[in-house]
Amino acid sequence: MYTLSTTEIQMYLKQLGIEDIQPPTLTYLCQLHQAHIQRFSWQTVDIFTGHPASIDLEQSIPLLLSGRSGYCFHLNGAFSTLLRSLGYQVDWHRAGVQPLGTEPRINSFHLGLTVHIEDEQGITQPWIIDVGLGDMPYTPLPLSYGAYAQSPFQYQVAASSIDPKGWRLEHDARASIVGVDIDHQVVSDLEPFQANHEFYSRSAQSPWFDVFLLRQRDEHASHELRGCMLKTIDVTGVQHTEITNQKDWIDQLHDVFGESLSRYSAVEKDDIWKRVQQAHEQWKQTKGLPSYS
Repeated sequence: MYTLSTTEIQMYLKQLGIEDIQPPTLTYLCQLHQAHIQRFSWQTVDIFTGHPASIDLEQSIPLLLSGRSGYCFHLNGAFSTLLRSLGYQVDWHRAGVQPLGTEPRINSFHLGLTVHIEDEQGITQPWIIDVGLGDMPYTPLPLSYGAYAQSPFQYQVAASSIDPKGWRLEHDARASIVGVDIDHQVVSDLEPFQANHEFYSRSAQSPWFDVFLLRQRDEHASHELRGCMLKTIDVTGVQHTEITNQKDWIDQLHDVFGESLSRYSAVEKDDIWKRVQQAHEQWKQTKGLPSYS
């Protein structure tokens, strides 16, 4: 199994704002998980621009070490490799995300993760971790059926209707998805996900092919930037903000989502903004909303 060198671990931890390599405890896992979610947004930026990154670990890890980001296969793949390199027992699982208005599924369009940690009684317990969905739990959840509150959301761990031995993580009613079903069987490589990544990142039928979208979670809120629309969910409710100029848009990308578009030149950034703005204006026309251009 692919592992990181000490230098790579230190570089990864630096990206997370964590200084020291520590023993693989639950406390340290929670610190790593929270830092990763805050530092690396779930995003379709490279898909939107036609430059999707491979999900091979040899490419996902340098992607994050350089301060850039990706979507579930990149984020969960790289994070699980960091954890293994730190001494955690991590398993990969086939999983499926249930969008709004659809049925549950396990179709390998998501990489599920579990970590097994020994408790104070010496009993090994499984934990659900996921840094690859944008607005999922901020802190790892025990693989134990029940409700879990993590402001501003309420989550539910339940049995999966797809895999009787698997489990399901149900999301808050205000969230972007209904839930995720995870297969109980462990997979040893990323081969089951490769074809789906090709579809997601290169097919014109992909839901992300022509969508500029970033999602990020912190301790108190979730944030989503879809084109020119910023949506924030916190304890006060849901707020929508329309971004009407390129400078504000660039500032939001950097300040909220940690994305500086560093791989793109100034000309390319201008072109990305123009595409996003044009798509936004077309969307507003379909809704009968006034234009600001």
